[in-house]
Amino acid sequence: MTVKLTVENVVQAKQEVENLEAQGYLRDNIYIFAHYEEREDDINDALGTEEAGIGEQGFLTSMKNLVNSRGDELRNELASVGLSETEAAQFEKELDTGKLVIVANK
Repeated sequence: MTVKLTVENVVQAKQEVENLEAQGYLRDNIYIFAHYEEREDDINDALGTEEAGIGEQGFLTSMKNLVNSRGDELRNELASVGLSETEAAQFEKELDTGKLVIVANK
């Protein structure tokens, strides 16, 4: 089962991650996305959650993301963790407004 959430800030993200863990989700299967890559890295490091990497995206998509725009990269990463293309596009728009997107898989 895939859970998709948006939150306003890191405090809310931490609360949601704890709620997801209480529901049986593992931090290894919880992904937090932010529009700015550095912010995303910092949040995932601080909360012990995962980043969508080669394991989720595959080698070719990961290599393509090196030259893609950040929006294309985010949509690819969101799709790689279980969102449809339509959902990925919708959540990428949420990221553009400064929100964080949390995706958890069981």
